[in-house]
Amino acid sequence: MSIENDFSSLRRSSLSASLTDDEVEALAVIAYCRRLADQEVLIKEGNVDNSLHIITEGAIAVTRDVGKGEYTTIHVLRTGDLAGEMGFISGQSHTATLRSLGRTQVCSFEREAFESLLAEHPWLVYRVMQNIVKVSQDILRRMNAQHVELTKYVSRSHALY
Repeated sequence: MSIENDFSSLRRSSLSASLTDDEVEALAVIAYCRRLADQEVLIKEGNVDNSLHIITEGAIAVTRDVGKGEYTTIHVLRTGDLAGEMGFISGQSHTATLRSLGRTQVCSFEREAFESLLAEHPWLVYRVMQNIVKVSQDILRRMNAQHVELTKYVSRSHALY
């Protein structure tokens, strides 16, 4: 993809919500945007990956290994969501595998490249970190709501597991 396309994809993302066009341009310079094929693995459970991924189009399943080559989907990330943000910030290994659902576009950047923006664009880095927290909170709220709905369903149906 080109810098112009990367800029457009990033401009539409929640990560750039409070950024100026110049700041988004600075992000576009360090970003790598690409299309994923259906079921392509973006992040592998247990791996350390210092990349932040923005889903600019499509969806990604958050899956956990249940053994014998099987996995279960625990959440679906949609356009505008972030992926890998906790590993990007902490440097720790990922607790889930992320697989694209259909054709999905992501824009990614490495922590080291992002940190290189600190000297010239400290407010950009600060605002991006704020947006990471906001988007992560939104994802967590959705997951919590889904958990509550599932718990209510199991309780009402007296399901045994």
